[in-house]
Amino acid sequence: MASNGLTEKEEKMMPSVQTGLETLLASPPAWLAGRRLGLLCNPASVDRRLRHARDLIQARFPGQLKALYSPQHGFFAEKQDNMIESEHITDPVFGLPVFSLYGQTRIPTEEMFAPIDVLLVDLQDVGTRVYTFVYTVSYCLEAARKYGKRVVILDRPNPIGGVRVEGNCLDPETASFVGRYPIPMRHGLTMGEIAGLFNQAFGIGCDLDVMPLTGWRRSMDFAATGLPWVPPSPNLPTPASALVYPGQVLWEGTNVSEGRGGTQPFEVFGAPFFDTRKILAAMEKENRAGVWLRPLVFEPTANKWAGSACRGFQLHVTDPARYRPYETALELLRAVLACHPAQFAWRQPPYEYEFEKLPIVLLTGSISLHRQLEAGVPVDTLAAGWEPELNRFKALREAFLLYR
Repeated sequence: MASNGLTEKEEKMMPSVQTGLETLLASPPAWLAGRRLGLLCNPASVDRRLRHARDLIQARFPGQLKALYSPQHGFFAEKQDNMIESEHITDPVFGLPVFSLYGQTRIPTEEMFAPIDVLLVDLQDVGTRVYTFVYTVSYCLEAARKYGKRVVILDRPNPIGGVRVEGNCLDPETASFVGRYPIPMRHGLTMGEIAGLFNQAFGIGCDLDVMPLTGWRRSMDFAATGLPWVPPSPNLPTPASALVYPGQVLWEGTNVSEGRGGTQPFEVFGAPFFDTRKILAAMEKENRAGVWLRPLVFEPTANKWAGSACRGFQLHVTDPARYRPYETALELLRAVLACHPAQFAWRQPPYEYEFEKLPIVLLTGSISLHRQLEAGVPVDTLAAGWEPELNRFKALREAFLLYR
């Protein structure tokens, strides 16, 4: 019996996707010898046997691991929501300093990088523009260049696939910690690929290496990788929640519950004022491709509408290849605006340290998109409008694809 509970035969039958962490451990570059190492990680930084990167790196490079770093939601991924900061702590296992990159600062300071020569990054991204881990990495790249450090991305699969790209590219006027660069909502890149794009296309220019995946194909969903899913943040408990997230995250910019405070965040959403039959009737059917909207009632225990019965839907993705999470959510938003203009409201600032712009502006990456939805502009018309910039992004990203 292997240490992950599988027999040797069962383990050999598993798909052969190997993460960048496993690549590093199996074939470390010679130049790492004697270097002081830092590790940016959280609970999802594990190998296929659920052994944590901190423990594996400490064992593989004895005495070299000098500091740990944590992204939003904390080193233990215990913080629930945006603008809930985590403090610097001491690692209870090895006594190493753990520097929070979502606390008093989101930008690494010289003091934070002083103990290390090389920063290893092992974070599970979810393939969505507004997920902040990629911007924590972008700030680390900038700090590494400034302080003369090297960064190595230990790559992981994009859990929603590496083929589909969707949505409008971010308008620079709306830049924030949920969107620093002009990329679409669903970018179709791994962490290693998007770090390369940030570093070169957007002029950071740090000393960057990527420990690649092996055996990963861009068309794979997460289940096909054979890797275990550990929630990278509290409200993405399953690959199914990650798959709907590029669209369902938009409800964070409204008074509609995105399912926080329940067992299926982002898969479930709604509000006490929803008339689900009316909303379904108001939707364009072509913008519901690949997904079934099942009406339900749920009662959040925390966050929006806590303790109130919310009528809404659960999203059941029936065909991931046809499902367009961002356009589906925009179509739902348009229908809710049409059906419940008096009860619906846009959430007011602050949101992710922006105190003036509406959260929906930051989430959509557009000054005007929410107003167009209010005016009833069809989603197909909106998508046609952003197609040229989306095509330019597709052409740009080609140079940074590590897996063909």
